Amino acid sequence: MVDDATDEVGVLGSGDVGRTLARGFADRGWDVEVGTRHPESLAEWVAAVEGDVGVGSFASAAAHGDVAVLAVQGDAALDVLELAGPERFAGTLVLDTTNPLAVDGDGPPALSFGGTDSLGERVQDALPDAAVVKCFNTVSHVQMVDPYFSAATPPLFVCGDDPDAKDRAESIVVDFGWPGVIDAGDVTAARYLEALVPLWVRVGELFDTHRHAFAVVE
Repeated sequence: MVDDATDEVGVLGSGDVGRTLARGFADRGWDVEVGTRHPESLAEWVAAVEGDVGVGSFASAAAHGDVAVLAVQGDAALDVLELAGPERFAGTLVLDTTNPLAVDGDGPPALSFGGTDSLGERVQDALPDAAVVKCFNTVSHVQMVDPYFSAATPPLFVCGDDPDAKDRAESIVVDFGWPGVIDAGDVTAARYLEALVPLWVRVGELFDTHRHAFAVVE
């Protein structure tokens, strides 16, 4: 189970996704700690962010509050968790934004593994005392906070094993401007949410956009 709510969040990763979500939390009054290998590289960015944002190591971000965001490249995710210390995630809601993508420089990315496994499952296995919710992995960073679409904003896909953690993740998602979530099931559903991403890239190339999202209609 996830511990009682606080307003502190650790964001592991300082790329586009990490900075976008960190700013989103800070704009909403959260105390944010960004974990990165190169804290000095974020000085200018931190100075431009309104709100309470600190920068430190992956370990300090993991220990910062009871919500964490994993926002690194998929092939680095498990190494980053090991650097942070899995024990620091005990009782934490971990929003896992990562995808196991293989990019060879020639054509759109493919999954580096999938079908019978997922990065979401591997993250949960690496953090047995945390509640991992796969979240934000099926949209571009430019739409993660205060999304805007030409049609109605769709719910965001999530999955995970802990119902309370998914409820809390949904409250964050709604606070970030989404209408809610579609709960795809337990963490094994990450196999299919991650598999959407190569398709998302191909569709974006067809329509020359990176602002799109998938929706369920009936």
